[in-house]
Amino acid sequence: MAAPATLGSTQAPETTLLELVQAVSEVARTDQEVVATVLHMLRSGRVRLCGSFRDTLLQDA
Repeated sequence: MAAPATLGSTQAPETTLLELVQAVSEVARTDQEVVATVLHMLRSGRVRLCGSFRDTLLQDA
């Protein structure tokens, strides 16, 4: 996952969807847990997407 722009910044780190899913998959027990965790992280603003899915809306997921 890409690092935040500045150390100690409150800005959410940017990552691709693939990198985020891979990172969460390393610690999640099930696919459902991966999906729920990724959605929570994106909706809460803890991470921001860059790349192909950067401007994708998450309301319907």
